[in-house]
Amino acid sequence: MSRRRRAREVVLQILYQSDLNPEISLDDSDAFVRGRLNADPKLCEFASELIRGVSSHRQTIDQRLAATADNWRLNRMAATDRAILRLGAYEILFTEMPDRVAINEAIELAKRFGTKQSAQFVNGVLDRFINFKNDPVDEVSSQTGDGGQPVETDSETPGEADEKNQ
Repeated sequence: MSRRRRAREVVLQILYQSDLNPEISLDDSDAFVRGRLNADPKLCEFASELIRGVSSHRQTIDQRLAATADNWRLNRMAATDRAILRLGAYEILFTEMPDRVAINEAIELAKRFGTKQSAQFVNGVLDRFINFKNDPVDEVSSQTGDGGQPVETDSETPGEADEKNQ
């Protein structure tokens, strides 16, 4: 296993934890990263960059993933798959990593940490994702037909609540 892949595995664990426990600060992840990566300075910095990057660009990443993941709401995806997709999408959009390498790394994470179908799911979503990566989010949503917004829960929007009250 490559050293960077090991760093991505640690990042995946942090992203998974922060997704399921949002009250835990990502700042507290440094000790975990150092411990898991044997305090290797280059790997720790690489992992920290990925964690900070995904965290700071999460809204953009989620909007684009929602726009490209046909028939899938982000909140309905397996938490592991969602974290892998966020990491892969971040590497595609915001790093110099070649798109296909980012997808392959995400697939390997999905094979190791996801379900039997996770690798195919991650591959399909990220493959479609790269086709729209340079488009503005509103263009992506018009091409995919789902509005390009991350879908929250089934709660009412303010407009729906007003209509019901009339």
